[in-house]
Amino acid sequence: MRRGIWVGLIGLAVVAVLLVAAMRPSPDDAAGRAGDTGVPADETMLAERRGALVDQIVVTQETDAGKITGLIQTGSHQVFAQGITSSTVFRQLRAAPRAAHDLSYGSSVELSFNPAGPRFSNGEINPFHVPAIREAFNKLVDRRHIAEEIYGGLAVPRFLALNTAFPDYARLADVARELELRYQHDPEGAERIISREMERLGARRERGRWTHDGRVLRVVLLIRTEDERRQVGDYVGNLLEDIGFQVERRYRTAEEASRIWIASDPAAGQWHIYTGGWVSTRIERDLAANFSAFYTPRGRPEPLWQAYTPTEEFDDIADRLQRRDYQSWDERQQMMADALRLSMEDSVRIWLVDQLNIWPRSTDVQLAVDLAGGMSGSALWPYTIRYRDRVGGSMLFGAPSVLTEPWNPVAGSNWIFDNMITNALQDRTVMPDPFTGLHLPQRLSGALVSVQEDIPVSRSRSWLDLEMLREIEVSDSAWIDWDAEEQRFITVGERHPDGLTARTRIRLEYEDDYLERRWHDGSRVSLADIVLPWILNFDRAKEESRLFDVAHVPTFEVFQRHFKGWEIVSRDPLIIDIYSDQIYPDAETIIAARVPAALPWHTLALGILAERGEELAFSSNKADRLRVDWMSFAAGPSIPILDRRLQTARNDAYIPYADALQPFLRDNEPEVRYAALADWREQRGHFYVGDGPLYLHAVYPVERTVVLRRFEDFPDPSTKWLDLTQPEIPELELAGPLLLRAGQEAEFTLGITFLGEPYPEEDVAGVQYLLFDGENIPAARGEAEATGPGTWTIRLSSDQVSGLGSGANSLEVAVTSHRVALPAFVSHVFATIPGPAEQAGLEP
Repeated sequence: MRRGIWVGLIGLAVVAVLLVAAMRPSPDDAAGRAGDTGVPADETMLAERRGALVDQIVVTQETDAGKITGLIQTGSHQVFAQGITSSTVFRQLRAAPRAAHDLSYGSSVELSFNPAGPRFSNGEINPFHVPAIREAFNKLVDRRHIAEEIYGGLAVPRFLALNTAFPDYARLADVARELELRYQHDPEGAERIISREMERLGARRERGRWTHDGRVLRVVLLIRTEDERRQVGDYVGNLLEDIGFQVERRYRTAEEASRIWIASDPAAGQWHIYTGGWVSTRIERDLAANFSAFYTPRGRPEPLWQAYTPTEEFDDIADRLQRRDYQSWDERQQMMADALRLSMEDSVRIWLVDQLNIWPRSTDVQLAVDLAGGMSGSALWPYTIRYRDRVGGSMLFGAPSVLTEPWNPVAGSNWIFDNMITNALQDRTVMPDPFTGLHLPQRLSGALVSVQEDIPVSRSRSWLDLEMLREIEVSDSAWIDWDAEEQRFITVGERHPDGLTARTRIRLEYEDDYLERRWHDGSRVSLADIVLPWILNFDRAKEESRLFDVAHVPTFEVFQRHFKGWEIVSRDPLIIDIYSDQIYPDAETIIAARVPAALPWHTLALGILAERGEELAFSSNKADRLRVDWMSFAAGPSIPILDRRLQTARNDAYIPYADALQPFLRDNEPEVRYAALADWREQRGHFYVGDGPLYLHAVYPVERTVVLRRFEDFPDPSTKWLDLTQPEIPELELAGPLLLRAGQEAEFTLGITFLGEPYPEEDVAGVQYLLFDGENIPAARGEAEATGPGTWTIRLSSDQVSGLGSGANSLEVAVTSHRVALPAFVSHVFATIPGPAEQAGLEP
């Protein structure tokens, strides 16, 4: 069976086409069904309504995916914030009249290895400290078995640190193909390598089991239980036992597992392998940062990442890619190819499959679902969630995990199900398009991206301007650093009296009424809400600061290497300039990566007081080191501590970093803010304040339930984002000859449509083909030619056909669109036989 990267993608595309057809709404779906909440929708009501189109959402924990169809069918639940990968549950959903679903392509499953060692603190040897053993696991696992047998065909094999459905994967097809062949399933070869390295560690295999220091080597396999990863874990456990390891299988839920693989010290040896899962919350058009994120200490502040020790070469390339330190597209592609190779040699995690996720909902519900992150990863779901036939009403969401880790906006929970909820509570300055990944303005009236000449950057959307300059000088008055002892900004003029240049500058022009908006507790937004998060980013990386967090340092160091300055150019209108050497291929992404966060300074102030007093900590890493609780603004033991800090702050009219922040406050702002927060805490029972279309009305941690309600003071009309609800993924049909003689020319016809209509040529970004011979070796590649509405032609020369030899071959085509970032794939298999001259020389 062909194991090529494009074939894997085509398998995913075929499944997707079938599912797209299955999910098209029927007339009954479009009409919706009557409900007992909300009022019938009309154009006037939609035009006048602000914020969310529903009045209340209750999110509760539901871990049994088998119940989902029944709960939707009975009307108990309207939406499930869980990507379904079970073919059984999918069949149930398709058969249920009241159930519908959306699709996403951004979930993946991997094995995370604990690399601490060579010995744990308990004295036990750790085999997975050795990179060669981790690397060999790529050959030990059969990814196709996992995709087809465990996931029932709703997944495709994945080998590399690139999501197989995102643009970078198609751009690096040749490199990926070579690596997939190198690491294809070879259990005998894998066992030889593992045995060799185990013996080098001093281990011996006795009676079929590996021993060391006279003890049987035990491997602790941490297995997630909520989904197919339970079966994946058992499959991996069986493989380990087959090659001589004693396996201890620990079955854990998300919350239980996070206390071990995320929160514990890897050197303590509580685990060896974890069945990990990741979700890209939006279409990632540039995956250059994946290598730093998944293989180096810069990826995350948790203890596991701090135990990663990549080679100097790999670390340097990963760092440069994260900073986009390249001068041309060709240089970037070569660095990506090198990083892929080195990441496989490192293999602190090995990728297993990319999943096709099914997101269940009621037929009378509509929302914007991200093509990568699905419902949970969608930034737009709270802006678009609605009943089709009415305005307002309540909905009940189910999620496999609620309140998994503590919520705080500085270094709180990174779990997708927690972030799904907090996405509704925080408004964004720019919003990712759920189908392309290109960002759109939410709180900006415009933007200008200035880039040095000869740097590969392009613009796709008209809301921003792009200019190329010979040189970009950084303003002397821009802030470039922070003095933690004197608690003041350091300007470019101070740090670089001879001047400073940057590769990019963005100028953000905010909406006229940006500073007239309200936080959920009723207090007005001020510039201090933008400045304080900026200060914290610097202060938490300074050893002389009482907020110093060693786990924040690697991430900050990456930022500091490319950051060149930050300046408030104007307050009315609000205009901010940001200088940096970091680039991205898309100008929209450059803006999204730079735009400052806005967070309510008065809630952050309580957290600052609590961490300085060593009562709580923003990050899990620092909480462990201080032996205090990881801070939560939403629930748990943090709340009474924050209560005390609120009383102190209110009595003292406390302003964090007062000298720096005071100029950005309104008159009497501390008194007004803390009074509003005290009322909020009394009414809501928590300190989580945001500015999104929904607010956190109530939290029930024991019941694993939260209640969100519509924020009536939200400034935008409810219809603002309703046009982003259906992705226009190209549908492909490839036709051509099934048999060719050597020396013949060949022509293949590709049809590109959507819902039966020709896909507009101007919306097709590219049609690339790869020709594989019978040995799975690429024989040719090129671009198809547009020859009519929705029709493209691929022509192979007689020399190309002759070069294939005799046997089965494959023509594989990738289509990219300006309307969606998800590539579409199709394949055509044909055979080649000798021509007349060649036949004459054959034996009879």
